Amino acid sequence: MDFSLLLVVAAAATFFAAGIVKGVTGMGLPTVAMGVLGALISPLAAASLLIVPSFVTNVWQLLAGPSFGLLARRLWPMILAVAVGTIAGSSLLTSGGTVLTTSALGAALVLYAAYTLAARQLRVPTTLEPWLSPVIGAATGVVTGGTGVFVIPAVPYLQALGLEKDDLVQALGLSFTIATIALAAGLAWRGAFQIDNLAIPALAIVPALAGMWTGQIVRSRVSPSTFRRWFLICLLALGTEMLARPFL
Repeated sequence: MDFSLLLVVAAAATFFAAGIVKGVTGMGLPTVAMGVLGALISPLAAASLLIVPSFVTNVWQLLAGPSFGLLARRLWPMILAVAVGTIAGSSLLTSGGTVLTTSALGAALVLYAAYTLAARQLRVPTTLEPWLSPVIGAATGVVTGGTGVFVIPAVPYLQALGLEKDDLVQALGLSFTIATIALAAGLAWRGAFQIDNLAIPALAIVPALAGMWTGQIVRSRVSPSTFRRWFLICLLALGTEMLARPFL
């Protein structure tokens, strides 16, 4: 078995596992995919590979919720800033500085895992949303553009808004969808993502959707809190390794 075939098998297994995580927790597909594939190929190549399956699964998640209009009107400053920040930040992925992007990804994974494991439930007052939303969106965009991971700091912020469960999942889908589109646009603008090269990324849709379906079954039989706790512990270890890699 040559390296290219091994890479295809590894990518399929990664997207299946990432789909399971998304099916159980409502997020995590790009985090897992970038974390694992980033150890096998360059962050730029990994980010290009996850755009199509991320888009498909995020749109599915976005359209499944009941409050798209209300959430879009409430969160549009953050969403707009996510798009602008992601396009601007994508220069980090295309600059060839893999040490920087790998370390940044590791830092994002560690921050996210540590924050969620600590379970510190913050609350953002409604009066702060008008100016805080675009700041959070821009920061999330820069992290997304530089690492391909869509979670920091948007996910903790959306959790702190006190949204209902279904609204939170749909808000995550909205944020992730816009971030995915913006990342594709940023990479395409810089010549790193070609529309006519979608065959291989499109193949990742099947294992990703299969993983989501499996994750929904797992969610109905296993405690999501237990599953997510161990997932975050593994994520913390992976992020630490990626942070330390330049010094090894």
